[in-house]
Amino acid sequence: MTYLAKPKLHHPDLPKNTVGHTRRDYEGRISTLCAGCGHDSISAAIIQACWETDIEPHRVAKLSGIGCSSKTPDYFLGNSHGFNSVHGRMPSVATGANLANRDLLYLGVSGDGDSASIGLGQFAHCMRRAVNMVYIVENNGVYGLTKGQFSATADKGSKSKRGIANSDEPIDMASLALQLGASFVARSFSGDKAQLVPLIKAAIEHKGAAFIDVVSPCVAFNNHSGSTKSYDYVREHNEAVNRLDFISGRDEITADYAPGTVTTVTQHDGSVLRLRKLAQDYDATDRIKVMHYLQERAAAGEVVTGLLYVDPESSDLHEHLNTVDTPLNRLSERELCPGSVALEKINAALR
Repeated sequence: MTYLAKPKLHHPDLPKNTVGHTRRDYEGRISTLCAGCGHDSISAAIIQACWETDIEPHRVAKLSGIGCSSKTPDYFLGNSHGFNSVHGRMPSVATGANLANRDLLYLGVSGDGDSASIGLGQFAHCMRRAVNMVYIVENNGVYGLTKGQFSATADKGSKSKRGIANSDEPIDMASLALQLGASFVARSFSGDKAQLVPLIKAAIEHKGAAFIDVVSPCVAFNNHSGSTKSYDYVREHNEAVNRLDFISGRDEITADYAPGTVTTVTQHDGSVLRLRKLAQDYDATDRIKVMHYLQERAAAGEVVTGLLYVDPESSDLHEHLNTVDTPLNRLSERELCPGSVALEKINAALR
């Protein structure tokens, strides 16, 4: 299969940000995801947020693991640094890179399978250590690359494409991030660009672990009756396995509603998603109250979106470890290895 390359030429009058870049300069390669995938909407939101924030692309390090979501860094910020790690191991790679060079903006993109299952331990320590990064989970509730099995975030009682009900309790990534000490926690919907872009911009400016859980429906395996994260329908009345590789294009589902209200997003298959946008007077600085509010609204069948929690006096891993201001990868051998006298002082302090 071949894919068309994006043209390098563009209109000379495209608007530029303060660092002289057009929005096109923040794009990547053409997406190979299914037409209408919510992940592509998240990529577009990241592009928009970075362009509006006037970030130099070469100052960004984008990292990912394995899965549909972890393919998306190829589709944005083509002129930035990138590293695609093994399944579930993106957080540890991001931690090491951040310690070596604190001058870069670290953007980790993962999925509910990558972070809530095999990478759950990695996610936990990344949050509790306050690694200074933007951590985005593109949450669709299924394993898209291995044909739609339930992920750890699939709601209890939701049904697979074969009609099998999920009997396991779901992992709420936003609540978990709160419990683990993340200093910025948000949730959004891939179809709500008006909300998602400002959240990403705020996360970029935040110091510490900034986590965003984005509900991003899978068009291939979660578009059936009984799914709580459905988005689109593959092909009408098509249940043959050998036809799943063809995904027909659909119009994007969007949501535009006022703060403090609930909206019902109807999917193409008739299922609904109830989204509640935080009110203007919502207190996002009380971790305990936020956790209680999330549980309360979840019991009412609502998915709360917006900036859930932020610590206005947050710190990061470098402050915890008292590292020097100069990135470690720029220190000379003499500074990194001060000699036997200094080593003896360190050892004596530990006796």
